Amino acid sequence: MSLTPRARSFVAGLLVANSAPHLATAVTGHRHLTPLAGRGSGPGINLLWGAANLAGGLALLRSAARAERPGDTWDSRLVAFESGCVAFAAWMALTERLFPMNHGES
Repeated sequence: MSLTPRARSFVAGLLVANSAPHLATAVTGHRHLTPLAGRGSGPGINLLWGAANLAGGLALLRSAARAERPGDTWDSRLVAFESGCVAFAAWMALTERLFPMNHGES
């Protein structure tokens, strides 16, 4: 099953948004929850997870851009990408509020 360019752009937004906190955590030398090593994920694991999310998101975004047909505009894919970023941010804010896992640890 192949995803539409808009769906790929949305998922790309989710992945790119997810990469930011992991890459920031890696740079600052803190710990942050990842599926690779759980709560004990140190900077190296966060760098790996953040880079994998960023690479996957950019690959999906490139794939969505290549699906372009003559006359297509970037508008709908851009809105889908931004929607993915906003959906991830909202999900992260809600889950951290209800189930705090990442703050307060260094």
